[in-house]
Amino acid sequence: MLSDEVWRDLRSQGVTRMFPERSVMLRQGSPGTHLLALTSGLAKVVCREPSGAKTWLAFRGPGDLLGEVSVFNGTSRTADVVALTPCVAVVLDAERFVRFVEERGLVIHLMRQALARMRESDLHRGELQTLPLVVRLARTLLRLAVLTDQMAQSNAVRLTGLNQEEVAQAIGVTRNAVISGLRQLRAVGLVETARRVIVIRDVEALRRWAAAD
Repeated sequence: MLSDEVWRDLRSQGVTRMFPERSVMLRQGSPGTHLLALTSGLAKVVCREPSGAKTWLAFRGPGDLLGEVSVFNGTSRTADVVALTPCVAVVLDAERFVRFVEERGLVIHLMRQALARMRESDLHRGELQTLPLVVRLARTLLRLAVLTDQMAQSNAVRLTGLNQEEVAQAIGVTRNAVISGLRQLRAVGLVETARRVIVIRDVEALRRWAAAD
């Protein structure tokens, strides 16, 4: 992530916009005329296949840049970004953003961020192939808690906006498998669930489940 000072200065370069829950923030196939600096809310990145199927790629939270790849490459967007909760983001003009990056010497920093995301993607693919369902589920819930900046809170972590199908896509299983996994975690008192709500009741215990193999 960018430093607090750079992030603040970057946000001053654009215009703040609110995105309703379930709205498309950036659309696949559109030109990279701008990008978004996400300041609050949770979003998902999905690729629409020619068949109509959607492939989950990532979750994104406050402090993340959205759509910067198409800005740098000068290509059309390769995925949709969808708001899972109400989101607030700063809309940044492509040319102005590139000039800001060059003036601040941020190219290397953004390259490192891109590499970190590639490693994250590689790790995720490895987990899909090697880890049990409930371990992948625990790790995904913890990552979402970090994204939503709730890990430092002493009270329960409340994740909203997600449906069971989206969780299933993120961990590479069916919706019924996710229901079974959440049932296991509920049975030992780690989580509570409601419609589009997952509450982590015991973060430390969930970490132990996430570390199991």
